[in-house]
Amino acid sequence: MGGTLVLREDIGRVARLTLNRPEALNALSDAMLAALGAELDRLAASPEIRAVVIRGAGRAFCAGHDLREMEAARAAADGGRAAYLALFETCSGVMRRIRMLPQPVIAEVHGIAAAAGCQLVATCDMAVAAETARFGVNGVNIGLFCSTPMVALSRNLGRKKAFELLVTGDFLDAAQAVEQGLANRAVPDDRLGEEAMALAGRVAAKLAVAVRIGKRAFHEQIEMTTDEAYALTGRAIAENMLEPETAEGVRAFLEKRAPDWQA
Repeated sequence: MGGTLVLREDIGRVARLTLNRPEALNALSDAMLAALGAELDRLAASPEIRAVVIRGAGRAFCAGHDLREMEAARAAADGGRAAYLALFETCSGVMRRIRMLPQPVIAEVHGIAAAAGCQLVATCDMAVAAETARFGVNGVNIGLFCSTPMVALSRNLGRKKAFELLVTGDFLDAAQAVEQGLANRAVPDDRLGEEAMALAGRVAAKLAVAVRIGKRAFHEQIEMTTDEAYALTGRAIAENMLEPETAEGVRAFLEKRAPDWQA
C-alpha cells in the first residue's frame, strides 16, 4: 500500500478512497484528515465521478482519532487546548465536505468503526457493512464523551438509542446498525467490496445533475421546519425539471424508451 495515507482508485464513474494506516487501524491523525480533505476537494471538482466509496485498509474501517497524537499534544504550554480545538475543527470540516460533496458517498465498513470512525460512517450518505463489522461511539469508556461524533450519529439513529450508545460505550453489530438506520445493509464479509461497488454503480448510472441537486436538497431540508423544507425542495425540483437532460428523461418515459442522456 505504500506511505500514501488515502489511496484513490477510479473505477469507471466511481472513485474509491482507501484510508491507508492499517497499522493504526486507520486512525484519523492530523495528516490523515488533511489527506482525506484534499481528496474530497479534488472529487468536488471531478464531474466525471458520479459516486464515491470510502473504505479502510487492513483489519478495520477506522478506529477513530489518533489517541497517541492527541496525548502528545498535552505537552504544549496550554495543555493541548489549541491543538485539540484545531483537530476537531479540521475533522468537522472534513465531515462537512462529505455532506457538501456533489457525489453520494458510500461507506464500505469492515472490522470496527469506532468514535470518529463511526462518525465518518454516519456522515456518509449510505453505508454497506460486512456482517462481522461493529459500530460504536465508545470514547466514554476512557472518559472522553464522543461529542463531535454525536452530531452525525444523532442524525442517523433515534435520540434514545444514540444517547444510550454515547453514554454506555456499547457497540452495535452489523445487523443492529441496519436496524437502527446507521447502515443500509449487511452483507457477507467476502462480498463487501462487490456489494459496495454495485451500489455505487447503480448511483453512478443516474443522471448526475439530478443526483447533485437532490443530494444538496436532501441534506438542507433535513435541518428545516416542514414549511421551509417544502419551499426549498419545491425550488430544487423545479430547477431539476429545467435541466435539458431531465426533459429527455421525461420524454423517454412517455415514449416508453430508454433515455439518451449525454451528461
